[in-house]
Amino acid sequence: MKMGMTRRGRRGALAKAGAALAMAAALAACGNGQETPAAGGAADGAAAVKIGLQLKWVPQAQFAGYYMALEKGYYKEEGLDVDILPGGPDIVPEQQVASGAADIGVDWVASLLAHQEQGLPLVEIAQIYQKSGLVLVSKKSAGIAAAADLKGKKVGNWMGGNEFELLALFDKLGLDPAKDVQFAKQGFTMDQFLAGELDAASAMTYNEYQVVLEQGIPESELNVIDMNEEGVAMLEDNLFANADWLADNKEAAAKFVRASIKGWQEAIQQPEAAVDAVMKAAEADSTSRDHQLKMMQEVAKLVAPDGFDPAGIGKIDEAAFKQTADIALQFGVISKAADLGAAYTTEIYDMAVK
Repeated sequence: MKMGMTRRGRRGALAKAGAALAMAAALAACGNGQETPAAGGAADGAAAVKIGLQLKWVPQAQFAGYYMALEKGYYKEEGLDVDILPGGPDIVPEQQVASGAADIGVDWVASLLAHQEQGLPLVEIAQIYQKSGLVLVSKKSAGIAAAADLKGKKVGNWMGGNEFELLALFDKLGLDPAKDVQFAKQGFTMDQFLAGELDAASAMTYNEYQVVLEQGIPESELNVIDMNEEGVAMLEDNLFANADWLADNKEAAAKFVRASIKGWQEAIQQPEAAVDAVMKAAEADSTSRDHQLKMMQEVAKLVAPDGFDPAGIGKIDEAAFKQTADIALQFGVISKAADLGAAYTTEIYDMAVK
């Protein structure tokens, strides 16, 4: 398995924003200015509304709900012709959506906030992941039984915009990342951790943590620090749209969200079928079905956590969004407090579920 191919957007998104946006500006939006019919499905003789969905990384179970919706025909039933556009290390979803190369994108909320502050015409329309998937994993031999034990330890993170939850954790604990811990840049594989070069490594529950287990280290020999339990979690995968496109396509956006929610609900209920849909789009040499199935099982816990009604998939939690925005401000992701009224809208979700 090529580890680099399963990494979500580990890239210097903010540094690339200006150049990539200019280069993409000439690309035309898919379906701009078209409205979907009021009833489900395209009206007789009417062309389906085209929507480009830009993923933040390559096809994998992180995005299973969209592939499930496409596979099962849920988008088609809504009168939509959806093109799922793979991401990669050189693709920033916010830039693609802002330029019109795609209509709707998937990325972490902190990244969206930063690009909104840069002036890109973007607005969140649905929150798919309700919890953060970021954890710190350590071998029990490292002696990190609790977050306070990180003092004096070598802690890894991919950086490039992925470090803010950890900085918030250090701040909560009163630890100076420049003095009290050895805060080190972590590669996109778990090789450093497996080789003992890091006391604690960043990992996503649905990806890198599973890689550690796949390497033969049992859970009984590991300690995990969960950002959700520590109260410093930031929201991750959300759906956002080009605000200019959205102004003329609210019905189409609502139908897209409704079909996507249905796809996610079914993906959670039928993980095997969801992985089948993903594997049709994934590069055969980049991953394995077993890895994707485990990823799907873990992703389901973030989309619909214990006690969460799957009927609420896509709903934006105001408190969780504000916590993400507050952490983003505290650690310089954004330079001024986010205007929550402009950062997201609940109108599209409300239309989708009415």
